[in-house]
Amino acid sequence: MPDAAEPAAATPATGAPVAIVTGAGRGIGFASARELARKGYRVALVDLGGAELDGAVATVASEGVEAIGLPCDVSDYALVQDLAAQVLARWGRIDVLVNNAGISQPKPILDITEAEWDLTINVNLKGCFNWCKAVAPKMVDAKRGRIINMSSVSANTGAARSAVSKFAYCASKAGVLGLTRGLAKELAPYVTVNAICPGSIETHLTAALIEARRDEITNGIPLGRVGTPQDIAVVVAFLATVEPNYITGEVIDVDGGQWVN
Repeated sequence: MPDAAEPAAATPATGAPVAIVTGAGRGIGFASARELARKGYRVALVDLGGAELDGAVATVASEGVEAIGLPCDVSDYALVQDLAAQVLARWGRIDVLVNNAGISQPKPILDITEAEWDLTINVNLKGCFNWCKAVAPKMVDAKRGRIINMSSVSANTGAARSAVSKFAYCASKAGVLGLTRGLAKELAPYVTVNAICPGSIETHLTAALIEARRDEITNGIPLGRVGTPQDIAVVVAFLATVEPNYITGEVIDVDGGQWVN
């Protein structure tokens, strides 16, 4: 019998491990999906669909693994449940979930509408809940799983005056941290749940702003450069693959030291 202090061994799953990555059409999500593919994961890429998602799937598949695209609005609970079931039916397992899908919200409280607030929360926070709810039962049943949620340094610092997104985005990403910590306790000992807080990362969304203020931004970063999606992707891969794993409920800032405190 296993030692009482150790989780019981799970029945071995067949085939290569499987990851679901949301917001995978470009930026951090795409880089994360590709990095997991390089680690041997079959990957389901979730995004709104279209040529961008198709191209991302083709690139990830070029790493020599199976990859599929799942067009999805992550705020749609029923659709997410259905898509998770499709992944299980196709591959028989879900080992890693990367909750990366999100939207910016540049409006301050004096300008934002109720509908804009609701949309920000529904995509950035409810979207995380929807996918966690969809995959957690299978992970618990299999007695293994890794959930990685994408938050933001803005969840802790508030948005800088020049930031792409303002208070509603900060609130949604702070909610992701609460969700992460709560689920880390609920889903232990078999499923780990951690969060990543990117700092200044150059993506399609932030490229114009960063280019206009590159010297100013870089001067505030001890490591002397703006981050890239790959800087986040390698941390995603670490949290997905590290063995033995004794990390859960943690928040990892990936910001080049910009917000050291």
